[in-house]
Amino acid sequence: MARAPLSAVDIEPAAPLAGSGVSALSWAAVVGGTVTAIAVTLTLLALGSAFGLATISPWPGLGAKPTSFTIGAGIWLVVTQWLSAGLGGYIAGRLRVRWTGLHTDEVFFRDTAHGFLTWATATVIMAGVSVFAVAMTSAAAPPVDVNASKEAIDAARKVTATFAGFTGLSLVIGAFIGSVCGAIGGRLRDLHD
Repeated sequence: MARAPLSAVDIEPAAPLAGSGVSALSWAAVVGGTVTAIAVTLTLLALGSAFGLATISPWPGLGAKPTSFTIGAGIWLVVTQWLSAGLGGYIAGRLRVRWTGLHTDEVFFRDTAHGFLTWATATVIMAGVSVFAVAMTSAAAPPVDVNASKEAIDAARKVTATFAGFTGLSLVIGAFIGSVCGAIGGRLRDLHD
């Protein structure tokens, strides 16, 4: 008895229809994008540290000045957010299942949400790891009695404020780019099906 050839309906699992009660969120795609974003972040942070350490010098008058070093580190942080959030969001968009029976605006929203959730999950995990690392470092270090001058305290305050500004900017840019790349990845997934 001859078998009929398989069609796309036979091969592809049934996708949820609009209002079917099945979750519109593919956590597998979000986790895949999150792992990708964290891996890219760690890789780029290691490269940035190598570049930064290569530019400083313990000798007076040599190497990068603290202000240019801080600005360069901030720009690298923004670039790291762009690349890791973009790639993570794109992977999340490409890995999700195909939704049938939905308006294209709803598909666009879901893909954008997948990219945003990938960025958010990676950000929360990285923040938790950073807080834990700082807490462990602080717990291990003995207290030091240091008399700091007003100038040193003011310089530290300015560097901290600049770093916080670059961090906030990079997080906002990362959220936007992760969302957009999630939509692009989902759109390409549907086009190449």
